[in-house]
Amino acid sequence: MEQVDLDDWHTADPARVAEAAARVADSLPLTVGIATRQPPQHLRPLVRALTLTLIGPQVIAPDRESVPVADPWQAYAALAEVADRRPQTTVTLGRLLRQTPSLGTLDALAAEAAAYSMLLGGTEFAAWLAERGPRTAAADGECVRLSRTGGRLSILLDRPERRNAFAFRMREELYDALEIAALDDSVEEVELGGAGPVFCSGGDLAEFGTARDLVAAYLVRLDRAPWRLVDRLRDRVTVRVRGAAVGAGIEMAAFAGRVVASPGAFFQLPEVAMGLVPGAGGTVSVPRRIGRWRAAWLMLSGARLDAGTALRWGLVDEIDGHER
Repeated sequence: MEQVDLDDWHTADPARVAEAAARVADSLPLTVGIATRQPPQHLRPLVRALTLTLIGPQVIAPDRESVPVADPWQAYAALAEVADRRPQTTVTLGRLLRQTPSLGTLDALAAEAAAYSMLLGGTEFAAWLAERGPRTAAADGECVRLSRTGGRLSILLDRPERRNAFAFRMREELYDALEIAALDDSVEEVELGGAGPVFCSGGDLAEFGTARDLVAAYLVRLDRAPWRLVDRLRDRVTVRVRGAAVGAGIEMAAFAGRVVASPGAFFQLPEVAMGLVPGAGGTVSVPRRIGRWRAAWLMLSGARLDAGTALRWGLVDEIDGHER
C-alpha cells in the first residue's frame, strides 16, 4: 500500500496532478490519500484516482471520495497493516473496485465471483482457515419463511439461533422465494427481514472452505445468486435491518430499492481479513450506494458502520425508530 500526502500537493500544477492521477489509476498497489487540510479543487482528478482519501476533523467531506477519521495517519497505518497481512487479497479488491462500477450487474457479479473463487484457492484464505479452526455445521431445517398478504410478499431469514448466518441452504431457499416475485407480476412489494434481533451475520463460517470445485462454486455464485434477483426486483424490494448486517447481509440488502434500518443497526464487511473479497455482490451493490472509495474503506478496515453514518452515506435510506 502506498500513501499520498495531499497537503504537499496544494501548489502542484494541473499537468503534474493529471500525470499523478493517471499513474495511480494504472498501478497495482492500493494508494491512499491523506489530507489534514482542505484539498484545493484542482486536486480533484488525483483524489478521484486514489483508492480512497482519509481526511482529518478540519477537512470538509462534501463527496464520496473521502472518509472522515479522527487521525488520518493512524487510520492509514491500520490499513497498511491489513495490506501487509493480506497483500494478495487487498490488491485483488483494489482492482475489482475499479472495474465493477462501470459494468452492468451480471458482468460486475461475474468479475466478483471470479475474484472470490480465485481467492478461495489462495494461501491467505488457507491461513485464515487454519487460524480459525473447525466449526459446527447448522442442523437441518428450513431457513426462510414466507407469507403473502395481497400484493405483498414477506420473506424472513429464519435461523435466529445462528444469527441468520447465510448458509448454502438459506441462499437456495431465498433464491426460490425471490423467484416467486420475479415470475409473478401480481407481487407488487417484497419485504425482506430477519427473525430475531439480527438481520444477518454474514456467511455461515462453518461452511467456509468446504467448496472442492472452485469452478462450480463460481458458476453457482452467478446462477443461483439471490442478490441478482434483489437487483432485478429492486423497485419492489424493501429490506428491514435490525442489529447486525454483516458481509452477505449488507451486500445483498444494498441492491434493494429501499433499506430501512433500526437505530441500533450496524454494518460490517469483514472478508478481507479472511483472505477474501465480498462474495455476495458487495463489490457491486455497496459502491453503487456509497462510492468505490468509501466501499474500499469499509472492506479494508472491516470497521463497523453505525446506522446514522450509513444513512448519511446512503448505505441505507431510512432509520425507523419502531424497528428494534
